[in-house]
Amino acid sequence: MDSVYSFLKYIFRYKRKVVDQVLFYISLISAAVMVMHVGYITDPKVARLTEDIVIGLYYGLFIIEIFRTTASILVARRINMSHYTGVLVSAYFLLITISRVSGGFLSAFAKDEWLYLGIAIMFLSELSKNSLFFDNFYFNPTILFVISFLGLILLGSFLLMLPRTTLEAPLSFVDAFFMATSAVCITGLSTTDISTNFSLFGQSVIMALIQVGGLGIMTFTGFFGYFFSGGFSFKNQLMFGEILGENKLNSVISTLLTIIFITLLFELIGAILIFSSLDATLFDSVGEMIFFSCFHAISGFCNAGFTIIKDGVMNDNYRFNYNFQLAVSSMFILGGFGFGTIFNFYTWIREKINAILCRLVKKVNYRHKPQVFSFNSRFIVLCNSIFIVLATISFFALEQNHSLMADRTNYGEWVTSIFMANSARSAGFNSVDLNFVNIPTVIMFVTLMWVGVSPGSTGGGVKVTTVAIALMNIVALAKGKESIEIYKRRIASESVNKAFAIILLSILTIALSFILLNFSDPNQQMIPLLFEAVSAYTTCGLSLGITPSLSATSKIILMFTMFVGRVGMLTLLVAFIKNTKNKSYIYPTEKILY
Repeated sequence: MDSVYSFLKYIFRYKRKVVDQVLFYISLISAAVMVMHVGYITDPKVARLTEDIVIGLYYGLFIIEIFRTTASILVARRINMSHYTGVLVSAYFLLITISRVSGGFLSAFAKDEWLYLGIAIMFLSELSKNSLFFDNFYFNPTILFVISFLGLILLGSFLLMLPRTTLEAPLSFVDAFFMATSAVCITGLSTTDISTNFSLFGQSVIMALIQVGGLGIMTFTGFFGYFFSGGFSFKNQLMFGEILGENKLNSVISTLLTIIFITLLFELIGAILIFSSLDATLFDSVGEMIFFSCFHAISGFCNAGFTIIKDGVMNDNYRFNYNFQLAVSSMFILGGFGFGTIFNFYTWIREKINAILCRLVKKVNYRHKPQVFSFNSRFIVLCNSIFIVLATISFFALEQNHSLMADRTNYGEWVTSIFMANSARSAGFNSVDLNFVNIPTVIMFVTLMWVGVSPGSTGGGVKVTTVAIALMNIVALAKGKESIEIYKRRIASESVNKAFAIILLSILTIALSFILLNFSDPNQQMIPLLFEAVSAYTTCGLSLGITPSLSATSKIILMFTMFVGRVGMLTLLVAFIKNTKNKSYIYPTEKILY
């Protein structure tokens, strides 16, 4: 017994990486076989064989993971973060195994889908551990951010090309690449109807791409890498700090965890609200309702605009389901505020509650913290509130005698106005047919798409704060002021310069995309092409219905436009243009004539 313990002690102290590498490759093989079984195998005999192989690999992973976790705890003689996650994964495997063997009240977990999820969790955990390889070599974090999106798009394209992804016509490479790009870039433009042409597997792939693409694959791998490995190295923290825009090194991990926590919490709340608004007679099972709710909660919060409703929210079963529209719109409005602002709301509410408890319960004076609601959060809330109110009122006024005539009540008209006006900013859902709205409304939609939502959010556009800074700078120049002032603060000149750079780059990119679309599809009308170009760059996803009929060249142009819009033209320039060396001298200043 002592010799066994000594052997385990040697393995888990000095050869732990070898054990992790072995389990990683086993989980990789298991995940690959699972994907082939679920998405590729169509022959029933081969499918039964691959199913048996997948089940065998599942139980193999179960045994290995329990052995690794137990032995690691015994050798360490204490439980750390990586042990907790190992115990949780083992507990999940054990639950599924018991449910498949005994059945009974656990029979709901005996379905193969839960088994596939277990393999996916195992592979994700091992992949995340191996993703923290940045101590070995250096990558510019900005380039790594761009490469991660490209890699996710290529993986999504491969999965969407599998035969069992679609129910009718299989996707071509261009269409699969387009759909993957649209999902990862949380745009929502689609070359096929995913509600009718995609299988449950295909819809699940789209949902996963939206979730990972909305938060960024580096955020996900960083979170799971920290969660499953039990910590970050100093170099990892530097890299993720630059990717997340976090200046304080000791706040990198908390920021990462906060982003994931806020996203999952609000998506859970959104899924519950959506589930409660559904008509159960429209679904075959509760499981189908749960999947439907989760899909639209994720698509809504990430401002993706994808839906698995036939004909979209315009469908008669949902066009007048105002509770459903309010639930979805609350998701994309909250997602559009940004993670930092939402978390700031949480800290502000927590401070207020603590103050009330101290005054009423503890009978002591509460020491308030200064600047609980940060300057950026106040500015973002102000800008968003103005745009939400103006956009809603404008849509209500412009469409009062047109698309809103279908709504039978004044309440319904206002809900539709809230849904459409705010969806046009980045989400891409539509409950009315855009081909039957006023031309002024189309112009308003183009403007709203271009403006977009908040920085640090899942939405696109040039961002409301960027437009606000540009407008305030114009007013400041007209007044003869040298700087912009708001909330007793002076806006840094760097922010002003960046705002105008982002605006100019967006206009140039949209114009180039629009011109190229006119060359590649000369038979299409100019207004739908311009609408498509703006929608792609701002990752909104609204369309006048021409996306499926575009040529392969136009789809490639839109793919590039979506990618540039999601990553950011300024980010791409920063990533690939070398920094100039700092000079120890300053040239004389000259003024340019205007």
